[in-house]
Order: sequence, then C-alpha cells, then structure tokens
Amino acid sequence: MTTASHSSTLGYFRWAFLVTVIGLGLGLCLGFASEHTVAGAMKVFFICCVLAVLEISMSFDNAIVNANKLKNMAPEWQQRFLTWGILNAVFGMRIVFPVLIVVIAANIGPWQALVLAASQPEAYAEIMHDAHLPIAAFGGTFLMLVALNFFFDHEKDIHWVDAVEDWASRYSSIRGIEIAVVLVIMLLFSRLLSPEESILFITAAIWGLLIFLLVEVLGGMLDKNEEAMAAAAKGGLGAFLYLEVLDASFSFDGVIGAFALSQNLFVIAIGLGIGAMYVRSMTIMLVEKGTLAQYRYLEHGAFYAILILSVIMYVQTLTHIPEVITGLGGAGLIGVSLWSSIRWNRQNGHSGAEAA
Repeated sequence: MTTASHSSTLGYFRWAFLVTVIGLGLGLCLGFASEHTVAGAMKVFFICCVLAVLEISMSFDNAIVNANKLKNMAPEWQQRFLTWGILNAVFGMRIVFPVLIVVIAANIGPWQALVLAASQPEAYAEIMHDAHLPIAAFGGTFLMLVALNFFFDHEKDIHWVDAVEDWASRYSSIRGIEIAVVLVIMLLFSRLLSPEESILFITAAIWGLLIFLLVEVLGGMLDKNEEAMAAAAKGGLGAFLYLEVLDASFSFDGVIGAFALSQNLFVIAIGLGIGAMYVRSMTIMLVEKGTLAQYRYLEHGAFYAILILSVIMYVQTLTHIPEVITGLGGAGLIGVSLWSSIRWNRQNGHSGAEAA
C-alpha cells in the first residue's frame, strides 16, 4: 500500500478519530465524577473502548449493506443519509431509544426517565432488560426478512455458498416465500416460550414483518418513476427510509446488550456512539472506493451475518448469548467472504480494482 492510498484511507476516519478522542475524554471525566478515583475513571474508559469495539464488530455488516444501497442513490440523498443518518444513529438510537423504552415501559415522562438513568441505573437497566423480548422479536424478524430478501432473488447470479444460494434462487419465483419462511421460524420459536411471552413475541414479530413490508411498499411507490427528476428524488427518500429502519434494527441488539457491560446510559451512549461513527466512516469508504465491486463475495458475507444475527436475536428470547459471540461471528463471516473474494480474484486473474 502506498503512502498516498494509506493516508486517503485514514482520511475517511478523521471524524471518527475526533469523536473517539472527545468520547473517551468524556468517559474519563464521567468515571472520575462518579467514583472520584483514577481507577474508577479508567474503568469507565475501558468500558467505553469495549463497547465501541463491540459496536464496530456487530455493525460491520450494516456498513456493507448500507453501502450497497447507497451506491444507487442520488448524491444528495447519499449526503443526507450520511449526515442526518449519523445524528439518528448516535443520538436517536443510542440515547433517545433507550429513554423511550423506559418512558413506555414504566409509564413515566422523558425527563423522569433521564433522572432514573442518572440516579438509579440498576432500576433503569432492569426495565431495559425486561423489554428485551419484544425488541429482539421485532428486530430479529426485520433483519431476517432483509437477509432472505437478498437470497430469494431470481436475478441474483453470483453465489458464494452454492448449495444454499442455488436452492434459494431456484425457489425465489414463489411469491412471498421469504415471508413464509420467517412465519414458520416465528411460530416455532413462539412454541418454546410461555403463553404470555409467546403472545408478546408474536405481536412484536408481526410488527417487524409489517414494518418491513411497509418500507418495501413505500420504497417501491417512491421509486416507481425513477427517470423523472422529481421521482428520482422521491426514490432517494424511499431508500433513505429503508436504511433508517435497517440501522435501527441493527442497533436494537447492541443497545440492549450494552447494559451487560454498564448500567449507565451515558457511558453506553459514549461507547456505542464512537462505534457508530466508525461504521458510518466505513460505509462512506465502501461507497467511494467501490469495494463491494472489487470483492464479489463481501456482500454475501454481510447478508449471511445478518441472517445469523436475526436467528441469534430470536434465540436470545430463550437464553442469553454473549455479545462478544454475536460480534465475532458476524465479523468472522465477513472475513471469510473477503478471503474467498481475494482467492477468486487471484484464480481468475483479477486484481481487486479490476474485479467489478
């Protein structure tokens, strides 16, 4: 790698580096203010670092899927997603979302929820834990449909795992097959829960399915007349809404799981916010460098990781699975897909830049 390309790659992460410095500095201050010791400050500093790394490892597949959608969007809508989207990712999902859960679950006001987070973090964490089942059902259903929608595609002609993807492509002409698969899995999992939990699981999962369909229908309506200038702008809106819901679904598991490492909402927001900035930077780099075109199986690895994550979210309604396993599993799949892409390029005489 030349110095020029090395510096240009690092340039994509300059805002992420800045947020890292500011965030970790705030973490040190928060730790010292709460425990009044250097050891306490370093403990919070370490937790922020771990949360950031977990967020990056769990959301790298999100960056790849975002990049795949963004490459077909108009430049102005790309820019809107990368600016408004980061505000929603960092502030909306990492701060507002956990507060809203407590507002709804405890039937209290937003300010009272913030006071509860600051003064009684144990009680706050317990409310978040109790809300995990419907959130996992909703997010798992949405992400499962996202992944299956990629594999059940009759126009998809590049296969990574032939046995699985050939089968999916062969049956993709059956209308609604991905919805049928999700419904079967949903019903199987619901039978493993108690009657009360089963109703909650099914209700949340159906909402996840409906939101996915609503976003798909809305996107299709807005993208219908792409060739006209106004409709092209609206098409950008449809893709924008899809990516925002997708971002939210990816965030559910990380936000809930973060409470296993810290019960302090503000520490969690700092750690996950830092990670979200790196994910956004990776998204920009993937779009501008055309990395998805250079490595033919990278996108496949991301969608397999999404499928595994959705199943894990379902399983987490039955038993706890450490977030480290979730993150490393997704990162491992993407790593294997990257290695497979590089091997294919070498076998077929392509360099990375020529493998589009």
